[in-house]
Amino acid sequence: QVQSVESGGGSVQAGGSLRLSCGASGYTYRHGCMGWFRQAPGKEREGVAGIASDGTTYYADSVKGRFTIAQDKTTNTMYLQMSSLKFEDTAVYYCAAVPTLYTSTCARLTQADFNYWGQGTQVTVSS
Repeated sequence: QVQSVESGGGSVQAGGSLRLSCGASGYTYRHGCMGWFRQAPGKEREGVAGIASDGTTYYADSVKGRFTIAQDKTTNTMYLQMSSLKFEDTAVYYCAAVPTLYTSTCARLTQADFNYWGQGTQVTVSS
């Protein structure tokens, strides 16, 4: 049974930084993709960043250059370092994972492709 738990959300002023963490207990797959998604009020959930088992990273255009995804395989922990935060980054952020051999899954960052989800953590950016 895979359980993902996010932490690190909170409130920050525009231009500030936050680091989200996701602990994925029970996730022992050698090949797969872990990713971060977010959902703002009234909007669909969207992919933010993904990291494949070979370390390749993928980002949505809206966060490139500002967000960095990383993974510690020894502890099954994934991180999202968010800098230069904007008001439009306000959302509930979810971590997700899927065992897969296809790096295209990570590149697409499509919600339907991922089957292990955390409960979400709120990030609020004030302008």
